[in-house]
Amino acid sequence: MSRQPDLTFSSRFRLNQGVEIPVLGLGVFQSPPGLPTRRAVTWALEAGYRLIDTAALYNNEADVGEAVRLAKLPREEVFVTTKLWHSDHGFENSQQAARRSLERLRLDVLDLYLIHWPRANSPEDRLASWRGLEKLQKEGLCRAIGVSNYTVRHLEELAAHSGVVPAVDQVEFHPFVFDPDLLAYCDRHGIRLEAWAPLTRGRRFDDPAVLAVAAAHRKTPAQVLIRWGLEHGIVEIPKSTHRERIVENSNVFDFHLSREELVRLDGLRDDRRVGWNPAEIP
Repeated sequence: MSRQPDLTFSSRFRLNQGVEIPVLGLGVFQSPPGLPTRRAVTWALEAGYRLIDTAALYNNEADVGEAVRLAKLPREEVFVTTKLWHSDHGFENSQQAARRSLERLRLDVLDLYLIHWPRANSPEDRLASWRGLEKLQKEGLCRAIGVSNYTVRHLEELAAHSGVVPAVDQVEFHPFVFDPDLLAYCDRHGIRLEAWAPLTRGRRFDDPAVLAVAAAHRKTPAQVLIRWGLEHGIVEIPKSTHRERIVENSNVFDFHLSREELVRLDGLRDDRRVGWNPAEIP
């Protein structure tokens, strides 16, 4: 995959399974169920977002689905992702979990269904989950299937047992957790990287390099971090429940980072994560 700096808010990346995913979306991790999530999704859709990322774990799938329906946009315009949690690994379990997610969302089809983490009782168990996802896709219940928090090792394990290449690998990815080996592997195999916590949950906004690049472009640290991911060809799903931040996070298509700025930000890698390290999962 080539880097694509010339993007707009309406741009989409074509996935290896023939589906097109918006380059920027709204994540709803830790968005409280009920009105906070419904408002956040509503505000995002009003602002022009067309990708909403949820998960069974988040306990807000029903609110995402309601907000999507109330927006009265054509269903094909809105790309909805949800995920399979640890407790639902297995061939039959994964299929049942997907159907429960569809019921909570009140949707007929998932645009993208991901294995949330490779954490399972055994490697065989997560491989069985993938076979379950393959079956769901063949049945038309998922337009695309993929994984989340898979390292190169986990992806190679999957490749050795399945001919279906994940459409997406959603991982923690930002300048401080920058894994060029994973990015290169996904590029070679046609897997689109998607970044959760691209804003480091606000923990690294005060980094001098980020602040300097932001000042140079008259942008916020959040906007710089999102733009960095987009220029690496990564789908970005920043999370917020504040209307002004949701809008701010979308205003990232009117500037470019220079080659020197990209190199400077790439060099911030220190592997200080805001979430679990999937490399520790056998």
